[in-house]
Amino acid sequence: MRIYNTLTRKKEEFIPVVEGQVSMYTCGPTVYNYIHVGNARPIVIFDTLRRFFMYRGYEVKYISNFTDIDDRIISKANEENTTFKEISERYIEAFMNDTKGLNVYEEKTIHPKATEFIQPMIEFIEALIEKDAAYNVDGNVYFNINSAKDYGKLSKKNIEDLLSGARVEVSDEKQNPMDFALWKKAKEGEPSWKSPWGLGRPGWHIECSVMARTLVGDTIDIHAGGDDLQFPHHENEIAQSETLTERPFANYWMHNAMLNVENQKMSKSLGNFFTVKEVGEEFDLEILRFFLLSAHYRSPINFTREIMYQMENALERLYNGKKNLEYLYDKAEDRELNEEEDNHLKEIEKFKEEFIESMEDDLNTADAIAAVFELVKYANTHVNEKNSKELIRKTYDLLMELCNVLGILNKKEEILEEEIVEFIEKRTEARKNKDFKLADEIRNILKEKGIVLEDTQEGVKWKRV
Repeated sequence: MRIYNTLTRKKEEFIPVVEGQVSMYTCGPTVYNYIHVGNARPIVIFDTLRRFFMYRGYEVKYISNFTDIDDRIISKANEENTTFKEISERYIEAFMNDTKGLNVYEEKTIHPKATEFIQPMIEFIEALIEKDAAYNVDGNVYFNINSAKDYGKLSKKNIEDLLSGARVEVSDEKQNPMDFALWKKAKEGEPSWKSPWGLGRPGWHIECSVMARTLVGDTIDIHAGGDDLQFPHHENEIAQSETLTERPFANYWMHNAMLNVENQKMSKSLGNFFTVKEVGEEFDLEILRFFLLSAHYRSPINFTREIMYQMENALERLYNGKKNLEYLYDKAEDRELNEEEDNHLKEIEKFKEEFIESMEDDLNTADAIAAVFELVKYANTHVNEKNSKELIRKTYDLLMELCNVLGILNKKEEILEEEIVEFIEKRTEARKNKDFKLADEIRNILKEKGIVLEDTQEGVKWKRV
């Protein structure tokens, strides 16, 4: 497997710290609101990378944290006259609902919360102070940027340019304008924890460094997240972690490009801001997952309703290929493969090779999906009910094997209630009789029952909302 390493700006052969094992740390959400479609991109991308490693036989330790204490969480709690914990727990639950809809593999995911690691954070900070890499000013503790080697090596930013003040939080307490907070002195009414420097709470950057080190060790195989996290978050993680341990914090850094909406940066002020929850009210979230995998993760991607409908149709073609193979299997003979069918299996195996080759080339999901479509196209053309069950089963198994890596084609066919089926049949009959008033009335009744109908050339399609 070759991975584009943001640290070196080139593709590198992936070599894990421990043979046969992979440790991955992805920066999770700050849980003060619902995640938006931009947040969903790294969630889906790196879940797919994890799935591929598992497919290739690796044991994967996958960590995605929750920042459950933050200025925005505190502000939201104050607005609603509740606690920061109530806010964070509410949106953690919402996050889990969204990731379930996106078919994220949560079974073995580790979701540490920042507030569960306060003591290790304090110990980490104390160790930095002992190395003269951090200093306390009246209860606020800062990292001394001058103690870090090669600061800016990940984001390729020049410290002198940064010092000009473009992105620096100004504070008279800091020895250097680039120094960043490790521990924040408590303000009145804010949640706080005891520390050697008085009551306070951790800074943002310290969280991931400590959680990763506690759960994995000094060096992670892969640290991942969105492009926007390269600076300052990931840069500061490297600075504090490598200053303390004098070892690489992560061997490979992976960052996905941003998602635009209607070719513009997503913004509430522009009215183009969509949460995953909102998208799920209009589309099955499997379609959103499929869309997010349809382009290479390092390329910008544009979200529109039109594109989502295109993705829905494309995904439907894969489902039709799956259903066709299921139908053929029921009709086929249970016999040994003949020579022609042996040749078909050899051709089908090539699609698997193309899929793996694409995924091993820096997680090229776009080309991997293309290989899946070629497999379905070949099956539609060359596999029929006259073939043996074995050929059809192996073709079907390969389709499901590859789609499982992508996390798609996982929906089971849902059986409608008898009452709903009768309504749909009555509406179909009404349309045949050109009784469009009755047809519209039935459509509205079904909508109230959570069933949305779509009239297509192939007939009436339905989905639950």
